[in-house]
Amino acid sequence: MWLGSGLLLPAPALSGHGTGAGQSALREATPRQSDGKGEHEMRLYAAVAVNGFRRYATYRVATAAGVFTNTVFGFIIAYTFIALWSERPHLGGYDQAQALTFVWVSQALLAACALLGGGFQEELQERIRSGDIAVDLYRPVDLQSWWLASELGRAAFQLLGRGVVPLAVGALAFDLALPADPLTWLAFLLAVFLGIVVGFGVRYLVALCSFWLLDGAGVTLIAGLATTFFSGVLLPLNAFPGGFGEFVRTLPWAAMLQVPVDVLLGRAAGTGLLTALAFQAGWAVALLAAGRALQALATSKAVVQGG
Repeated sequence: MWLGSGLLLPAPALSGHGTGAGQSALREATPRQSDGKGEHEMRLYAAVAVNGFRRYATYRVATAAGVFTNTVFGFIIAYTFIALWSERPHLGGYDQAQALTFVWVSQALLAACALLGGGFQEELQERIRSGDIAVDLYRPVDLQSWWLASELGRAAFQLLGRGVVPLAVGALAFDLALPADPLTWLAFLLAVFLGIVVGFGVRYLVALCSFWLLDGAGVTLIAGLATTFFSGVLLPLNAFPGGFGEFVRTLPWAAMLQVPVDVLLGRAAGTGLLTALAFQAGWAVALLAAGRALQALATSKAVVQGG
């Protein structure tokens, strides 16, 4: 367990535990003398994101296996939804084509939004548990911003590498309600970006719990179950009845999947689109602020466990 002490400039773990991709990011972002501080930081985090993209792009076999798995489960869930919507037409306000679109867009976003795990969380928890986070906190780079940049790079690769093919296969195999308007797709990509940031905010808080816990597996499991249930992975949140349905649609997990899909389906248009994006942005800001506050609390004392 590591609780840092009086460190005003926390800095993150470099990918590869201080070697390889992480050091490459620092080299790529080394500023010229004419660069200002803000420009240097932007170049640094852009390099971190690029290295996050490259890091996951090296796992070609795992990516191919993920594409296959998402596609197979897409067919299984699609036929389940066909049976369900045949018995309950317009469940949750969706017709069958919209419900099938929800299935395949969910499969496309599963890895990018880390809805079933993955991403930076396990690596950060391990660095906290081992005490390596002590080195990270002494680096003159913001811890939260570094991990966010790395996560955005990972998510960008997963969206392209594991998202495009399953969605294309679903569109060929089923009658999906995909929009023809390119502006709708742009709004969808913005909603996906905000959903990824919200997901990062939730998982960053979960990872920071390892500063106080001997083993973060329990809280990780609980957070994973909450994400699976409340994001819409199992069933669109619009299908949840009454007050309970209204409640779950106000939670941050709804911003990860339900909102992006509704934007793509055109259910959030005009002022509704602005409201949906504001909902996501509000949760993103709140969670990032909470993560920064918890990070400051965690680094107020120094206790290294495990040597």
